[in-house]
Amino acid sequence: MAASRRVAAAMIGVVAIMATIAAVDGLGVNWGTMATHRLPPKVIARLIKDNGFKKVKIFDADATTMSGLAGTGIETMIAVPNDMLSAVGGDYGRAREWVKENVTRYMFDGGVNIRHVAVGNEPFLKAYGGAFDRHTVPALRNIQRALDEAGHGTKIKATVPVNADVYDSPASNPVPSAGRFRDDVAGLMADMVKFLNRSGAPLTVNIYPFLSLYGNDDFPIDYAFFDGGAASGDPPPKPVFDNGINYTNVFDANFDTLVSSLKKIGFGNLPIVIGEVGWPTDGDKHATVAYAQRFYSGLLKRLAARRGTPLRPRVPIDVYLFGLVDEDAKSVAPGNFERHWGIFTFDGRPKFPVDLRGGDGRSSSSSMPLAAKGVEYMKRRWCVLAPNATDDEAGRVADNVGYACAHADCTALGLGCSCGGLDARGNASYAFNVYYQAQGQAEAACDFQGLAVVTEDERDVPSQGACNFTVQVAAAGKTAAAACAAVAAAAVVGLAAVLVLV
Repeated sequence: MAASRRVAAAMIGVVAIMATIAAVDGLGVNWGTMATHRLPPKVIARLIKDNGFKKVKIFDADATTMSGLAGTGIETMIAVPNDMLSAVGGDYGRAREWVKENVTRYMFDGGVNIRHVAVGNEPFLKAYGGAFDRHTVPALRNIQRALDEAGHGTKIKATVPVNADVYDSPASNPVPSAGRFRDDVAGLMADMVKFLNRSGAPLTVNIYPFLSLYGNDDFPIDYAFFDGGAASGDPPPKPVFDNGINYTNVFDANFDTLVSSLKKIGFGNLPIVIGEVGWPTDGDKHATVAYAQRFYSGLLKRLAARRGTPLRPRVPIDVYLFGLVDEDAKSVAPGNFERHWGIFTFDGRPKFPVDLRGGDGRSSSSSMPLAAKGVEYMKRRWCVLAPNATDDEAGRVADNVGYACAHADCTALGLGCSCGGLDARGNASYAFNVYYQAQGQAEAACDFQGLAVVTEDERDVPSQGACNFTVQVAAAGKTAAAACAAVAAAAVVGLAAVLVLV
């Protein structure tokens, strides 16, 4: 009898271990490509696999990106960009052609393991002012129909990643159980959810606890994490009480607000995929490496434990972390942190120790993720403010810094950011160098009316602490000029002018 109990206990232990490993092994990551210089797709694909990610989500179906994923077996979510929703939603022929060009062409032995098509990205976002509202659901229907007719529909499902701003709770009762879809998109969400349920696809949602904290100094900071304040040493945050449930973190509360919203329209059991969740490491006082490490450590442990949320207990959650690498050409309209979501730097170096397997015994929370292999760099040289530049030239320096920051990424120079402690000369050198690197170290890119010089001596580079004067990856990974055009020039020019005068 005792032996039977021991065998049973051992079997339970094995099952528990296997469940934990399975949960972590399903982890996904977002691979964004809005960068002035990109790592080669095969290098990125290897980085994804080396770190145990089984799934990847991309924001288009770019042929170069897809070539990197071919033959890897990585489960892939490709995307129809927002600017194509009108075309594929209004013309089934366009949807069918899109599927042929971006799905069918990769469906061969050694091709890309496509599992989902994201139809748009956060198309109902408040900031878009309804621009994509009437196109999204027709586009979803047409893409899934085209997938079905091409014979891919049983394996590949179309979904729509939505921002968490499509649902909320009323101010009079701000608890998860009172969740409902936003009034202006409630009808659209109901139509979309009905279609997803019928087609067997999940609802995809992007949840960002960081954004609850960003710009809101009254938000209890520990509520954005999963450790109840243990990491900060502060008392645990006051939980949100809701029908006998204590919500101790904003992730659970946000997720269950969506579950309640779905229940209200009769689809409380619809599968939910977290399309994006993460924490930035620079560009804001709360966007730090330490906070990112704290957030990911808590999140990954929860995922490995398969705890689910209070309204969906013990239900594993499919998650795509956001993101893989930093993107220095993203718009900074939402905030300067937008270019710093990567778990890895632009060149594939891990930023902090974290157990991407969530604590399965094969790695520890103090171990660094594996860096990208085979990365090639441009020559180790930098563009800095000329030693003979004088204070009398501050006006010209400011103008040139403004120009540099309008065409490159100066977000690390902000107050409370990684390079926020530089003096005026350091600010100028940083701005000149990021522009020089973004331009592929072209000789003409380090002039700035005679105010800058190229150096190969690291002693001339005013790096300090976490402030890193980068050398970009080799030009073979350089994007088209269009990526540079994505830089939000006006916002950064203002920042640069202030920084030089500090």
